[in-house]
Amino acid sequence: MSAPVDLTPKEQTNVRTALKFLRTRCGQWNSLARALRFSQGSLSNVANGHKAVSPTLVFRIAKFASVMVDDVLTGKFPAPGTCPHCGHCAEVEQ
Repeated sequence: MSAPVDLTPKEQTNVRTALKFLRTRCGQWNSLARALRFSQGSLSNVANGHKAVSPTLVFRIAKFASVMVDDVLTGKFPAPGTCPHCGHCAEVEQ
């Protein structure tokens, strides 16, 4: 039996976006998996929506990216328009 997930669907989507961004920055799932201390298969399953996002993963992503947990959950990381390859962030008109 799996544990209940306390993250909203929007929060889970934001975490998946951050996870995919970091995968691109790291070059491959294997590198990111080692850094986050998760299996490559687990990260891939979470990113593709086959597995729920765990609070542990959220904390590890935030720590690895040197951002606040809230930034990952609310979608502030990565900033909208940030290139996952070079890190450049285009100015977003508000």
